[in-house]
Amino acid sequence: MTAALLEVQGLGRDFGGLRAVHDLSFAVEAGRVKALIGPNGAGKTTTLDIIAGALAPSRGRVLLDGRPLPAAGPHAVAARGVARTFQLARLFGDMTVLDNVLVGCHVRARAGWGACAVRSRAMREEERRLHERARAVLARVGLTAREDVTAGALPYGEQRLVELARALAMAPRLLLLDEPGAGLDGDEHRRLAGLIAAIRDDGTAVLLVDHHIDFVMDVSDTVVVLCHGEKLAEGPPEAVRRDAAVIAAYLGAEDDGC
Repeated sequence: MTAALLEVQGLGRDFGGLRAVHDLSFAVEAGRVKALIGPNGAGKTTTLDIIAGALAPSRGRVLLDGRPLPAAGPHAVAARGVARTFQLARLFGDMTVLDNVLVGCHVRARAGWGACAVRSRAMREEERRLHERARAVLARVGLTAREDVTAGALPYGEQRLVELARALAMAPRLLLLDEPGAGLDGDEHRRLAGLIAAIRDDGTAVLLVDHHIDFVMDVSDTVVVLCHGEKLAEGPPEAVRRDAAVIAAYLGAEDDGC
């Protein structure tokens, strides 16, 4: 059995008297796509926030390669090789597409403040290398022709691709995708599915949250179903589709147990 890259162990998060996540455990292997699904308020985005270091857990821990990830330390988590996108695209709208992607590239920059201040040869070489990486990522998501366009002027679907490109520019080992298909049409969903499959095939672990069930089932290797912050089921997509508890709670029963 392949060793897990990401391990979530007994995770819990409370907001006052509200239990948003409770005793949640799962793992994601490199080169695999795992989806978290559940109705609004099930704890999906809270789980991503904890993994990404935006929230500290009330209980439990998150491991990457067997080592704990920093709690509430997004920059330190990113430095460990974790990148994410958000429910709503968070771009620098007045910056170009290329400059938005360069923000992701600079997570891997090595030049110090001194080298930047005097624009040393090493700094100029690194800048050239980062621009090459940003353009390569833009080519991968099909936005080469858009690099000089102001990000805020792009159609919504392309803004989502810019955010994905910025995350990929960080060369992540674990990619967290929060509703990447929100607001996309059928063709855009198919394009996104192809990109996620290619990212997985490169060996990156992907943890996906999305409400579009057909999309989730198509791109995921395994699915975790959350209900009231707890794990209701976990398994391959088709097994989850047939799970009686999942059907009753989430996938179409009239009495929505979640």
